[in-house]
Amino acid sequence: MNRREFIAGLGGAAVWPLVARGQQQPVPVIGVLNAGGPISADPAFRRGLNELGFVEGRNVAFEYLWADGQYDRLPALAAELVRRKVAAIYATGTANSAMAAKAATATIPIVFNNGSNPIKVGLVTSINRPGGNVTGMSNYVGTLVAKRLGMLRELVPQANLIGFLTNPANPLSDPAAIQAAARGVGQQMIDLTASTVDEIDKAFAAAAQQGVGALLVDGDVLFNNRHDQFAALAAHYKIPASYPNRVFSDAGGLMSYSVAPGETGRLCGIYVGRILKGDKPADLPVLQPTKFLLVINLKTAKALGLTVPITLLAIADEIIQ
Repeated sequence: MNRREFIAGLGGAAVWPLVARGQQQPVPVIGVLNAGGPISADPAFRRGLNELGFVEGRNVAFEYLWADGQYDRLPALAAELVRRKVAAIYATGTANSAMAAKAATATIPIVFNNGSNPIKVGLVTSINRPGGNVTGMSNYVGTLVAKRLGMLRELVPQANLIGFLTNPANPLSDPAAIQAAARGVGQQMIDLTASTVDEIDKAFAAAAQQGVGALLVDGDVLFNNRHDQFAALAAHYKIPASYPNRVFSDAGGLMSYSVAPGETGRLCGIYVGRILKGDKPADLPVLQPTKFLLVINLKTAKALGLTVPITLLAIADEIIQ
């Protein structure tokens, strides 16, 4: 098996470094490690690199590897990027990709972009002084999920029982955190799980059978790739649901609250550019988002027989009619 066949088997595609005429060294290669499906570097990430003077095909190249939601494949993918001797690794999708990259190398700079608490999962020792070879953007969703719970309760105040749907195959899934937030406001919650497409169907059926009045969907690669399925099931069982990003609302989901798209990728691109220019990850503070996006689908609310409170409409960034 040749190297290209090996990479294809792992899950990935490579854009090999170019050597400019008269240039002694190949251009730096950024390894993009994604826990989700096939992607290229997002436009916002490229914009960040461009701001630092790095343009693909001119003075920087990319190598993409992805796990397609199979988290146990990430260590081998990270090891391949290390073997390739990339100049930096951009780890995205979930914190699992960054953790695999960190386990694979203590020298190659790693910039992560995910929703976990980076200290809790062991990526850094400090937000302001990360130390080691890892830094990045923490879209810490722990607080976001609590915020989503509050807005869901405001939209569906009659929901005595709210379900929280997570993927148990994701080692970073933490239903206990949202259960603690629910207890703090006197809300009864029930844990629901799904780690396959079929189990998503079964989770909605179980929610309906157990009298769940509203559903909070956790952020997960599997779930993000099945937004149409979620919207259809929520409509079928007439369960109001809150989702972790706007693709669900665009597909017909009731409501989503997330970090505003674009900001995190661009800032990560700037960090990778600074590292390529000589900055050390240990000296670059972990970034945190400042812009968030609330999307409400009024068409779905009407179909579910819900009246959206004026307080939510007033703070919504986008309303889908």
